[in-house]
Amino acid sequence: MEKLYYRPIPRTDLARPDTALRLAGGWCWFDEVEVLRRGLPPEVIPAQHCPEEVLERLTAKRRMIGSMNLEVPRVMGILNATPDSFSDGGEYFDMHAAMERAEAMVEEGVDIFDIGGESTRPGAETVPEDEEIERTVPLIQELRDMFDMPISIDTRKALVADAAVEAGADMINDVSAMEYDPGMAELAMVSGLPICLMHAQGDPETMQDKPEYDDVLLDVYDHLEERIALAEAEGIDRAAIISDVGIGFGKTVEHNLTLLRGLSLFHSLGCPILLGVSRKRFIGTIAGVEAAKDRMPGTLAVTLAGIAQGVQIHRVHDVAEIKQGVNLWAALTLGWEDEK
Repeated sequence: MEKLYYRPIPRTDLARPDTALRLAGGWCWFDEVEVLRRGLPPEVIPAQHCPEEVLERLTAKRRMIGSMNLEVPRVMGILNATPDSFSDGGEYFDMHAAMERAEAMVEEGVDIFDIGGESTRPGAETVPEDEEIERTVPLIQELRDMFDMPISIDTRKALVADAAVEAGADMINDVSAMEYDPGMAELAMVSGLPICLMHAQGDPETMQDKPEYDDVLLDVYDHLEERIALAEAEGIDRAAIISDVGIGFGKTVEHNLTLLRGLSLFHSLGCPILLGVSRKRFIGTIAGVEAAKDRMPGTLAVTLAGIAQGVQIHRVHDVAEIKQGVNLWAALTLGWEDEK
């Protein structure tokens, strides 16, 4: 049987027809859906013509992460306790420097921290579990003692995630979608915490070696749909799952652009969407900017495009600049004087 994919066509105009439906309980609305089929032209239909299950997933309000609701765009601040991350490697490897940066991010308006102890940049090598725990857990404990805001642990390893949860983490961010360590499923189920499942083709050491897809948008959707089904089979509530298309993880520039243009498709998984584009190489390639730290303007442009498609969580390095851009976009587009 032919598989159909339903991409809501998101809008943000304050003038809304009576047929408008709220997208994922957030700031966008839609009244039309693009129906996609492999190998055939897309078709636009009224939203009310979608199957009931699809409409329910497209409109359901998304679950909170700790004390953070997802009814407005959220900025996730990257804090890498690593010596070799592609953009900020080594800057926050020292605890004092990491806490100083965390305090600055709070002043800048960050909504959630994402703590990583292993680089997943192209070509990165695997870090032993005990070393990754030593890098991340003390930092999470300090953050938990000092700040009353959500903390995410960015790891592929169940033992690391377990230690982070014990230290006070509110969310698990697994770039392997539980493929690297199957034990992650049991941890997520037992803890009941939100878990982000990201698409990646290959591992960090090999993922940029000639990535290929039949249809990158639909292939990534199918992969995430399969991983979510597996998570549900392991006892994880779909409401606790967050999806991430994995920009830059086994994708060419054109793959990334295709995914970004079609991001709203992933709302039909019935999960919040996390977008990680901060300072990535495709931005530098398109904009002609070699240094990762100089790619903030491009990051902001892509972030705002994601927000216009209803993407809830935006993982970034440059919190102050992105937050300022988001607030101005919301004031101009949605009539919000500041982010709620």
